[in-house]
Amino acid sequence: MKKIEAIIKPYKLDEVKEALVEVGIEGMTVSEVKGYGRQQGHSELYRGAEYVVEFIPKVKLEIVVSNDDYLHRAIDAIKSAAKTGKIGDGKIFVLPVEHVVRIRTDEEDEEAL
Repeated sequence: MKKIEAIIKPYKLDEVKEALVEVGIEGMTVSEVKGYGRQQGHSELYRGAEYVVEFIPKVKLEIVVSNDDYLHRAIDAIKSAAKTGKIGDGKIFVLPVEHVVRIRTDEEDEEAL
């Protein structure tokens, strides 16, 4: 089992969700986060005053998949739906998952997904 963590632009969330549903991904967790990468933030103008936005608003998706087939489908779906070709499109991280338990039914591992 693998956990996919994807950091994307907030306005791309609906497109990414639809792309994931199309490839059979049934669930995900979404969090509003802030951060920066190579962008190092940016300057904005508000009522004539310039100020620096150091942490850019982003969305973090967390998805756990049972096998490599779903892993590759999910990654391809996220990449195609989130990509704008501009700086700040985001990142995808893949981590191993050792154990999963569904609290309601006590199902474990793949059955719990």
